[in-house]
Amino acid sequence: MVFHGPGDLRQEELPVPEPAPGELVVRIDAALTCGTDVKTLRRGHPVMIPKIPTVFGHELAGTVTAVGAGVGRFRAGDRVVAANSAPCGECRPCLAGRPNLCEDLLFVNGAYGEFIALPPRLVAKNVVPLAASLPAARAAFAEPLACALGGIERARVESGQTVVVFGHGPLGCLLGMVAAARKARVLLVGKAGWRLERVRSLGIGECLDATRTDRIVEEVRGVTGGRGAEVAIDATGRPEIWEQAIDATGRGGSVVFFGGCAPGATVRLDTRRAHYEELTLLGAFHHTPELIRRAVELMESGVLVPDGLITHRMRLEAVREALELMAKGNALKVLIET
Repeated sequence: MVFHGPGDLRQEELPVPEPAPGELVVRIDAALTCGTDVKTLRRGHPVMIPKIPTVFGHELAGTVTAVGAGVGRFRAGDRVVAANSAPCGECRPCLAGRPNLCEDLLFVNGAYGEFIALPPRLVAKNVVPLAASLPAARAAFAEPLACALGGIERARVESGQTVVVFGHGPLGCLLGMVAAARKARVLLVGKAGWRLERVRSLGIGECLDATRTDRIVEEVRGVTGGRGAEVAIDATGRPEIWEQAIDATGRGGSVVFFGGCAPGATVRLDTRRAHYEELTLLGAFHHTPELIRRAVELMESGVLVPDGLITHRMRLEAVREALELMAKGNALKVLIET
């Protein structure tokens, strides 16, 4: 599937790539839809897709079919997960241990296809071998799970804390799963409907229906004994929900702005609370090679099993239909199989 610009996604027949030096060619065994793909199809993405046309999709697991000259760690037949980016390792953020903020972050697309050529930098830094026991459909969660791990680590979530996640989409659920794995109490705030019921059935945490009240912050504070949450996370990318997350956080707590808002958006901040209650306000962006590996380890060990977030399975030619299901709120994750 090739992206030619906003609203223009085409199914095309392209040659199976041959690996250049340092590259791998991978047969894609499983790909997952993502809300970022939905937004990109609607309006483009200047960072992840700097030029068009380009192959589309970025969450995948597969099998190596060809190895370029100079690649020693992989061979044909290896099962792998490939992240969608690779840092340079040389800029100031990389040297400071924050490669997710790399000044030359290389993004890779092409999960919605039969084969993908992985560039040398990605092969060197962000391709991870898989255990035979890890299904490809689960392994394809590595990229979004790594992002969720990064968000939870930004807030230093600990056992016994209460973590409230605003947003019950796939990433909100993954954030809740990671917090729960750290033995935190998880509150998931969402809207009534089949998705909230699906999330409730997965047992990720306590589900609060934001459509039943116009005082959701008071409800969060009510179920936390009036204190508020130690950690509040926005997973919606809506400014008004960023504000609710701040308001739902207790004294000394942390707020993680995980969902990206539209350019130019602003939020209200009670400076008195931020100062006297020592609130910590944190942005969270993307993932790192370390987090990708940790995500794979968590799934291989069975500590984290996100399979329940897959609500549909569709063929490659139905990617546009799958993304439309996502856009209308009629799917959580769609598994794309060739």
